[in-house]
Amino acid sequence: MSGVEGFEREDYDDGEAGVEPASGLPAVGFRGRENFEFRRKSLLPPRSQKIRRGRGEDPAGDSVSNHPIKAESGAGARLIIVCGLPASGKTTLAKRLEEKLGAIRFSADEWMNGLSLDLYDEERRGKIEALQWKFAQELLARGLTVIIEWGTWGRSERDTLRSGARDIGAAVELHYLSASLDVLLDRIRRRGMETPPIEREAMMRWIEIFQVPTPEEMALFDEPSRLED
Repeated sequence: MSGVEGFEREDYDDGEAGVEPASGLPAVGFRGRENFEFRRKSLLPPRSQKIRRGRGEDPAGDSVSNHPIKAESGAGARLIIVCGLPASGKTTLAKRLEEKLGAIRFSADEWMNGLSLDLYDEERRGKIEALQWKFAQELLARGLTVIIEWGTWGRSERDTLRSGARDIGAAVELHYLSASLDVLLDRIRRRGMETPPIEREAMMRWIEIFQVPTPEEMALFDEPSRLED
């Protein structure tokens, strides 16, 4: 579970569809994260880059990205992964953690929106997330706190991020946010940001696709940061 259990605030702002980037363009949430393998591979280094095995290897035996720079100081470097379906409250939590911890937050939706890109373009999304991950690793190597707010629907995505950050020497948190189907749909209806609107059938399909973190997976992460009530 997330470090903020039962996070059901009525004034949440799930910025997948609610954050206004510097460009002033309205943000719209991405709703097609079904190609986990493509997205995982987009985070991997070029074939010519040497990849160490051991801690930088996911449970399936696939080697994952290892940044060549170690953190200048092991203390302080921390990656926070915020995970969940649309309208689960990811951006609200991520922004509160960003403010409390002085972290740097990465949201692919915001970048794509600011660049006027099609938010359903998986190839471009993969490239943006790979670029964000490159920046994130450089920041972690300098002992900073980074928040990844991609939704990370697939276990392989979370494995890649966790292993890559650990190889740098950073602690890694996973915050998983969830809500019932009716609550998610009600939040989406109230915020009114999706065009076309998300239908119940689509959300039901995404719930089936989403790979919920198991207790065994959660045990691989560090104790999550908590917010005061």
